[in-house]
Amino acid sequence: MPAAPYPAADLGYLLHKHPGTVQAFDLPVGRAHVFYPEVSDERCTAALLLEVDPIALVRGKGGRGAHRSFALGQYVNDRPYAASSMLAVAMARVFNTAMTGRCTARPDLAAGAVPLEINVPAQPCRGGPPLAEKLFTPMGWTVTATAVAADPEVPGWGDSRYVELRLTGVVRLADALHHLYVMLPVLDDSKHYWVGTDEVEKLIRAGAGWLSVHPERELIMARYLAHRRELVTSAVGRLAEIDDLDSDVLDNAVPADSDDAPQRLPTQVEHRHAAVLAGLHSAGASSVVDLGCGEGTLVRAMLSDTAFRRILGVDVSPRALQAAARRLRLDSWSDAQRERVRLIQSSLTYRDDRLAVFDAIVLMEVIEHVDPNRLEALQRNVFSHARPERLIMTTPNVEYNVRYPDLPVGSFRHRDHRFEWTRAQFAEWAGVAAKTHGYAVRHLPVGPPDEEVGSPTQMAIFSRAATS
Repeated sequence: MPAAPYPAADLGYLLHKHPGTVQAFDLPVGRAHVFYPEVSDERCTAALLLEVDPIALVRGKGGRGAHRSFALGQYVNDRPYAASSMLAVAMARVFNTAMTGRCTARPDLAAGAVPLEINVPAQPCRGGPPLAEKLFTPMGWTVTATAVAADPEVPGWGDSRYVELRLTGVVRLADALHHLYVMLPVLDDSKHYWVGTDEVEKLIRAGAGWLSVHPERELIMARYLAHRRELVTSAVGRLAEIDDLDSDVLDNAVPADSDDAPQRLPTQVEHRHAAVLAGLHSAGASSVVDLGCGEGTLVRAMLSDTAFRRILGVDVSPRALQAAARRLRLDSWSDAQRERVRLIQSSLTYRDDRLAVFDAIVLMEVIEHVDPNRLEALQRNVFSHARPERLIMTTPNVEYNVRYPDLPVGSFRHRDHRFEWTRAQFAEWAGVAAKTHGYAVRHLPVGPPDEEVGSPTQMAIFSRAATS
């Protein structure tokens, strides 16, 4: 970690590992060590060394991997010497808290991007340096991938399948760790353990916020999930539910056999878009704020409808707004076209006069990302100050989570969710908000209903009372 406006040694806070201490962690495949070769206010280096136990691998403690496909491979392989899925597992074990983005001592530092340099000296890369560049560059990294010679003493042997990988960029540390956690086994195109259904959830959680818009997402999913088509299909569906992945990705990510390919059903994202647009049409809204617009999927849907003459996309994340601008191709628009839509940075829990001149405000899958102690501020900002004629909210129905077989019991659908409400809890909160601020509210299910647990998404439509 190079110098920044704060001491580089603060990397120790983010990693939750004190620079003055050497720590060791026992793993099924051996032992991981964390230490700091250099520590100063100008530069701080944290090293993760994985000491692989070859005997444990042979005995099966390390799981099942590609090197078990031939007998001698159990004894002669590169696992003790090169980065692999073993290193990814070690990262998840050693830097678990850092990967969640939590840092009680320095929450401001954990929430923001920091200047980072990452070096993986020996990384198997089936695809060579060009593949490493294709995988990491879209995530904001400057990539230097140098092929390692098969034998430096024999130039004629050419390059090996290994690269020395260097990444530099200004990236949130938790995001950087998730990038590595996914990409190490993807570059290698191999895992040391059996890939089962639980790997889908690991991929979805680690890829939240970036995988759905990555140009190589199909390759990433296929390699991470060991080319198991049924798992890739499940991952595509989960991405569509959680990260608002474009519906055309569902058509193209997993090749279907022409003879028996089932007709694609609408995704939950498409169900939400249809429900929100119907609610806006019923209100006659021509100017709409998409509050918490993310990467602009709903904004794009509204742009294709001439009923919406003025659209404002709002998000607290500059990175999400940049992705939305790319998705909408705003740089290719004429000045007249740009007058119809604007993207601005703002927070839904702070008063903003720019939100107070629109017919309707939409919070689609947003409220669950707000800390509960900030919900009152959201109410004041949206209901009382902006005060649109129509306010539409959608949020997950937590009761439906039992219908997702890959979602662990008690887990939320997205790692950034602060809570998820039952239908009764959402109805209670919405009823109090409506009564307090002079609105009427009605609730609608979104998505295919389940007789026992309801629909995947729940929607509340608030209409400003005529007497208010």
